[in-house]
Amino acid sequence: MTGTTGGADGTGGADGTDREWSLAELAAAYAYPEPDGRRETWLRANMVSTLDGAAQHDGRSQPISSAADMRIFGTLRALADVVIAGAETVRQEGYRPARARADFADARRAAGQGPVPAVAVVSASLELDFSLPLFTSPLVPTLLLTGAAAAPDRIAAAEKAGARVVIAGDGVGVDPARALRALAALGHTRLLTEGGPRLLGQFVAAGVLDELCLTVSPMLTAGDAQRIAGGPAVEVPRRFALASLLEEEGFLFGRYRRAEDRPGIDGISRSV
Repeated sequence: MTGTTGGADGTGGADGTDREWSLAELAAAYAYPEPDGRRETWLRANMVSTLDGAAQHDGRSQPISSAADMRIFGTLRALADVVIAGAETVRQEGYRPARARADFADARRAAGQGPVPAVAVVSASLELDFSLPLFTSPLVPTLLLTGAAAAPDRIAAAEKAGARVVIAGDGVGVDPARALRALAALGHTRLLTEGGPRLLGQFVAAGVLDELCLTVSPMLTAGDAQRIAGGPAVEVPRRFALASLLEEEGFLFGRYRRAEDRPGIDGISRSV
C-alpha cells in the first residue's frame, strides 16, 4: 500500500517498490488526536464508496471492499472505544461482537481501553433479534441508543438479553449530539461510526462529525444504491480538509477532518 500522510513514512521500500504497511504503522497513521479541551469526544466515520457514489451493492458494503479496506477497517475498530451503527446496518451486514486482537492488546491496555470496543446500536424501535451473538456473547455489553419513547417491552427484552439501553432522545428517535454526550458519560470518547447512510447523514446534519475515513473503490455499479450519507441536505455544505491519502490496487483511502481542525493538507503518500 502506498500513500501520503502528514509526517508518516509511507513511500514504500528502499528500492522504491510499494510495501504493505504493518498494523502498527496503520495504527499510528490513524491515531485519534490528543484531547485539546475543545470537545469531549472525537467522532470518526468509516465508509466505502464506488466511483459512481454507491455505498453498497445488493444492500451490503462487502462487494465493493478489498483486503486493504478490511485491514484499515479492523485497525479503526481497534483504536476506538465504541463502534456506532444504525439498526438497519446491523441487520443487513450481520453485525457480530467486536473480537479481541492480540496485535492491539498492549496498545489498548496502555490507552486505558477494554479488550475490544463496545458496539452501540442506534434504534428507535428496538426491533432487533436479541438472540444473535451481538447481544448474547460480546466481550463487553452491547449498547442500545434509543429515545425515551421506546416501547418498555422492547427495552425489557434488550436488557434481559444483556444489552445496556442508553436513552439519548426525548421522543422516539435519538438526538445525535445527546448520543455522543451519553457515550462520553460512559467513558467512550474515541468514537467510530460505520453508518449506515441514514445514521451518517444524521451526524452530518447535526454538525457532530469530526473526521471521515473514506475508501474510494475503483468500481462502477450504476443502479440506485445509497450514497454514504442520506437524509435532508444541510443548508451550507460542511467543509473538510484532507489529512492523509493512501492507495492500493486502485483503492484510495482518504482521511478528512473538519476544515477548522486541519486547515491544510498534510501530504500524500502511497501504500497501505
